[in-house]
Amino acid sequence: MTPPPPDPSRSPAGYDDLDGYGATPPPGCPAHALGPGGLRRLYGPEADADIPALYEKLRAEHGPVAPVLIHEDVRMWAVLGHTENLHMVRSTSQYTRDARIWTQMKNGTFKPTHPLAPVVSWQPMASFVEGAEHARLRGAVTAAMSTIEHRSLRRSINKGTQEIINRFSERGTCDIVSEFAEHLPMMVMLDVIGAPEAYSERIVQNARDFLKGTETAIASNEFIMGVLFDLVARRRAQPVDGDFTSGLISDPAGLTDEEVAHHLRLVLIAGYEATANLIANVLRVVLTDPRFRAQLNGGQMTVPEAVEQSLWDEPPFSAMIGYFAKVDTELGGQHIRAGDGLLFGIQPGNVCPVVRPDPTAHMMGNRSHLAFGGGPHECPGQDIGRAIAEIGVDAFLMRLPDTELSVDESELRWRSSILSRHLVTLPVTFTPRAQQDVSGKPSITPPRRPDWQVSSAPAPAVPPSPAEPAPPAMPSAVLPAQGSEPEPPAGAWQRFLRWWRGY
Repeated sequence: MTPPPPDPSRSPAGYDDLDGYGATPPPGCPAHALGPGGLRRLYGPEADADIPALYEKLRAEHGPVAPVLIHEDVRMWAVLGHTENLHMVRSTSQYTRDARIWTQMKNGTFKPTHPLAPVVSWQPMASFVEGAEHARLRGAVTAAMSTIEHRSLRRSINKGTQEIINRFSERGTCDIVSEFAEHLPMMVMLDVIGAPEAYSERIVQNARDFLKGTETAIASNEFIMGVLFDLVARRRAQPVDGDFTSGLISDPAGLTDEEVAHHLRLVLIAGYEATANLIANVLRVVLTDPRFRAQLNGGQMTVPEAVEQSLWDEPPFSAMIGYFAKVDTELGGQHIRAGDGLLFGIQPGNVCPVVRPDPTAHMMGNRSHLAFGGGPHECPGQDIGRAIAEIGVDAFLMRLPDTELSVDESELRWRSSILSRHLVTLPVTFTPRAQQDVSGKPSITPPRRPDWQVSSAPAPAVPPSPAEPAPPAMPSAVLPAQGSEPEPPAGAWQRFLRWWRGY
């Protein structure tokens, strides 16, 4: 049967018109570098070289919503505009994260063996459900997360930071990406979920591979899930009071072992990948931009403000797959059919000219970026990620203040995927320094304090109990041994916290 002629009112590269534009381009035509229907691929050489530039090409060609191809030439829409992205993630009557309604999955185009299947396929967790089921699962995650106490979390991050720096401090050189940024978040996040013994180079590399969409991504996912199912079985048999995983298991929502394990993977992988990229990005800018470093050193910018600026400029996840249209609708001037798949464009949305005409402008105090999503599926653990990045960056710079890039900036390379843009290496030199004593193992889950918040507002002063004095949480890189430093007056301490957090 001959396909109907395309609608002349639509772009020849439009998603709906692909079947009418299957002719092979002539030899030598630039379209040979494109996929079926002349669509740009969000994988392969062009995307790997510079995916932000690819997004800008798409914006120039199609506007805020563009037809694209993901791995194995599966068709999707890339949402590039800030307003359009927010509309999509907030409009639950029009869009869902449940891929089971996706036309490409239903007709077999997107196969179970697809490298992005572990990320896209429906799973029994809050990110993929709606309504009452979403409230049930999200409520359990939020309740379990509220058991994580602010003060001991910061101590755990500090301790992990110093342990990792001890590995290379006497050497005078390190690669910030592979030796620091990729390890600190995994160490802390495994501690958060109650599995610190699982921390190893293998789990770090499997987590990285899982997000690349490689041919080994499914095997990497199976390894991670094996670790998590083992943790669930142990906690189900022997719960630990105040433990994050035990909290998920014992929640009145009654999560199954599979639901608990999948939510643990969500917390672990999202927290790991986002924070690893964030730490590397912030430290790279500090090392390569003298004005940025001067602002930090001179007090014009705090570490939390530097982290927030990086969330605008280089969000840890450049995109998220995916959202799926429930009904026929319009978005960004494009006709979206029920069952179409859409990519949540975080990086292109953050530089959308409608909301950010000057992409080089500082965005201090502005948290309207898309780095942590939006709508009912906004990241519930974003303040934990912020805390790891803020404390990790601050501690690294305080411990090794004369750190310098050991290669020319032009030699730095990135590895891009649909989901993220990852700095490959960041080699540095510094004056060798002795290791620090990091003895003692702070617990990540002491008795709950209901007023806890991370990086969002100064916590109210809580006087220590006369029977059990407690030292204040320290924002600097090194905590005083045994709480020996005297606590400053309450007013000065609160003013210092406000300054350090950027308020």
